[in-house]
Amino acid sequence: MTKFMLGTKGRMTQVFDDAGVVTPGTIVTAGPLTVTQVKTKEKDGYASAQVGFGVRKEKNTNAALKGHMSAAVGSASGGKDIVYPRHMREFAPDAEMNRGDTIDVSIFAVGDVVAVSAVSKGKGFQGVVKRHGFHGGPRSHGQKNKERSPGSIAGAGRAGGRVSLGMRMAGRMGNDRVTVRNLRIVQIDKDTNTLVISGAIPGKPGTLVEIRG
Repeated sequence: MTKFMLGTKGRMTQVFDDAGVVTPGTIVTAGPLTVTQVKTKEKDGYASAQVGFGVRKEKNTNAALKGHMSAAVGSASGGKDIVYPRHMREFAPDAEMNRGDTIDVSIFAVGDVVAVSAVSKGKGFQGVVKRHGFHGGPRSHGQKNKERSPGSIAGAGRAGGRVSLGMRMAGRMGNDRVTVRNLRIVQIDKDTNTLVISGAIPGKPGTLVEIRG
């Protein structure tokens, strides 16, 4: 089965192996996930499994999600046992899955190589030195207040009086979906539903992360 998991980013830590080698890692509270819908090529045009993660209060749940989860659980409970997920995602499983199945961290093993996707920290409006790594102007020869300026943006001759598309300039930085690949699972705790993933992953603590193996 394709390994897929949702979780929330925690603090960073370090893990020592049997040889005493230390590996920096990030703690992720992952799952458990509940399969809320199974889509098929015959009915939906493609095959996937929709999973829910986290818990949302009923008063903060819109009518569309209430109806969707009611159909997923069925009317036998009368709506009393329905849990509304905070986050929902889809992935393409290799094996057959059924609505109501649970996925937890036991699908992973120590040493698995995974890719982690999350929304990076927002850094606001930044200049070209921080945003693109420009070196800035010289610190001598009469420079006064343009040490971190971008310099010419070549808007006259080359582009016919306009700024070229894709010109690196100051602007909003961060708050983008970022994927980091080739990370390893270095520790698994099934009792607390936590994973320790090698290295740093995008986002601030509490950010929703997607883990794909």
